Amino acid sequence: MPLFFADPAKCTRDGICVAECPVRIIELATGDSAPHVPAAAEDFCRSCGHCIAVCPREAVTCGGVAADQLPPVDPRLLPPAAEVAHFLRARRSIRSYTPRRVDRENLTALIEVARFAPSGSNRQPVHWLVVHSPDEVRRLAGMVVDWMRAGLPALSGAAQRNTERVLALWDAGSEVICRGAPHLVVASAAPEPPSTSTDCVIALTYLELAAAALGVGACWAGYFMAAVRQWAPLQHALDVPPGHVVGGAMMLGYARYDYPRMPLRNEARITWQGEDQG
Repeated sequence: MPLFFADPAKCTRDGICVAECPVRIIELATGDSAPHVPAAAEDFCRSCGHCIAVCPREAVTCGGVAADQLPPVDPRLLPPAAEVAHFLRARRSIRSYTPRRVDRENLTALIEVARFAPSGSNRQPVHWLVVHSPDEVRRLAGMVVDWMRAGLPALSGAAQRNTERVLALWDAGSEVICRGAPHLVVASAAPEPPSTSTDCVIALTYLELAAAALGVGACWAGYFMAAVRQWAPLQHALDVPPGHVVGGAMMLGYARYDYPRMPLRNEARITWQGEDQG
């Protein structure tokens, strides 16, 4: 069977799959034949599944995947715009955690959602490292502190003052690196193409939103990310695949406190270009 097949008994030649193919390799010839992909163009397929998912007649099979293998969209489960806006505004970055751990089943469920995040050319390059032990999270946080101490002499101004403050808090027993989160999730990928770094960030954003929906607190691990880009001991301590670079990291755990209010934010700064004045 070719890469792409449109069942002529089901296909109505509406051209939807042709229009929705991201790489425009599906052709609809004149006459009664169904859409097809020329053999010479098959290598350009990104295996995105759009042609299968968009066909209203369930006529398309691509890469051996048929429509009945794709979960159907249930409109009843799609939240209205007001609920989406409220959810996104109510989400908070959590920096105070309870000692309670998130079980592996729920962490796996979050990653199951995050793996559907968009990626450049549908490469899906993200590899997930879950640091599940709170003791290990604290050990890695201590390595971030080591990086801060080593770099402190070269700093000046606000950067120096902030680093001194963080180190003083750490020395006083306040874990301000990973905030006492019981878990750390790290997204890594091969360094090429350059879009893989962005792919990691997008996937972690999906994970962060999925965590909020599951009642799990999350926060981007900014100090950790700054350190892992520069501190070889921390890089070596992470069990990421050889040749991968860390594209992002997120703290996870159950929030110690609830937020009954939504903080204000700056007004959106918008530039309209080419706006129709008519």
